[in-house]
Amino acid sequence: MNKVIIIAEAGVNHNGSVQLACQLIDAAKEAGADYVKFQTFIPGLLVSKEAKQAEYQQKNSGEASQHDMLKELALTYDQFQLLFDYCKERNIGFLSTGFDEKSVKFIDSLGVDYHKVPSGEITNLPYLKFIGSLKKKVILSTGMSTMQEVKEAFDILTDAGTKPGDIVVLQCTTEYPAPFDEVNLLAMRTMAETLKVQTGFSDHTQGIEIPVAAVALGATVIEKHFTLDREMPGPDHRASLEPGELASMVRAIRNVEVSLGDGVKRPAPSEVKNIKAARRSIHTAKALSSGHIIMEEDLVMKRPGHGISPMLVKEITGKRLTKDLPEDWMLNESDFS
Repeated sequence: MNKVIIIAEAGVNHNGSVQLACQLIDAAKEAGADYVKFQTFIPGLLVSKEAKQAEYQQKNSGEASQHDMLKELALTYDQFQLLFDYCKERNIGFLSTGFDEKSVKFIDSLGVDYHKVPSGEITNLPYLKFIGSLKKKVILSTGMSTMQEVKEAFDILTDAGTKPGDIVVLQCTTEYPAPFDEVNLLAMRTMAETLKVQTGFSDHTQGIEIPVAAVALGATVIEKHFTLDREMPGPDHRASLEPGELASMVRAIRNVEVSLGDGVKRPAPSEVKNIKAARRSIHTAKALSSGHIIMEEDLVMKRPGHGISPMLVKEITGKRLTKDLPEDWMLNESDFS
C-alpha cells in the first residue's frame, strides 16, 4: 500500500518573515509531515489594486485590499531558495503553490516533486496550459468547482502534456473554516470514478477528524493548513492547526492508513492464537452410555474450540458411542463409530 502523502500547508502563515517560515518548517518536520508547502506569488500579477479581500480575509486581517495584504505576505525568490535549502537540511519535502507563470518557473527550477494548482486557478486557462506543459506531477485542488469545471481543467492539463496518472485531484471546500456539512468527502469517489485518477483532500475544517475520515475513504494526499499560533494576525491562522494538533493528525492518519489493510478477509496473525479460546466445540449435554445413538439434544456447544466444530453437528448425530461418556465431555473422533 502506498503511503498517504501529508502536506503541512504553511501558506502565508509566515506573515512575511523568513524566520517564522523556518519555524513552520521545523514544526512540520517534528509533526511528521511529508511536505511543507508555501505560496509563491507576485502581488501585482495576482490581483488588481482594487480587488477586495474575501470575507474570511477581512475578518482575520483587517480592511486592506487584497493587493496591500499580499504585499505584506509575499516573500522573494531568494527567500524561497533559502526555505528550499532549509527543507533539504531538515529532510522534509518543499512545495509551493505558484500563482503566476514567473513564480511557477522559479518553483520548477528548484526541482520540486509536485506543482500545486490552487482552487482559484481551476478556470485560468493560460495558467493551466503552462502548468500542464511542464509535464510534472500535479496536485489539483477543486474548491468552488463543478464536476464539469474539474474535468475541463484536467483535460487542459493533460492536453498540454501532463500524464493523467501524474495528477492527483483534491476535494476542497474553499471557506475558512469550512462547515462540516459542506465538506462532501464522497465527491472524492465521484472524481476518482469520472477521471480515473487518485484523489485526496485539501482540508479547511476545524480539527483533525475530517482529514482522517478522508484517508479512510481512500484519499492518497492530505493537505492541511497549520500555524504556530492561531491568534497571530493574518488571513489563514484562525482556520489552521497548531503544531501539536498537526502532530496528532499525522499520527491518526498513519494509524488509519495502516489499518486499511489489503482487503483480503482472513484471520490476522495476532488473532490466530485466540481461535481455540473464543470458538466452541461439540460437548455432551449429559452423561451418555456406550452404544447410545447420538441425538442433537444430547449435545451442547461450548468453549474451547479445539474439538469437533459445531458446524459438523449434523454429521455427528446418528453415530453410535463406543464408550461411556460423562456430562460436559468434548467429543472426539474416537468416541463414536
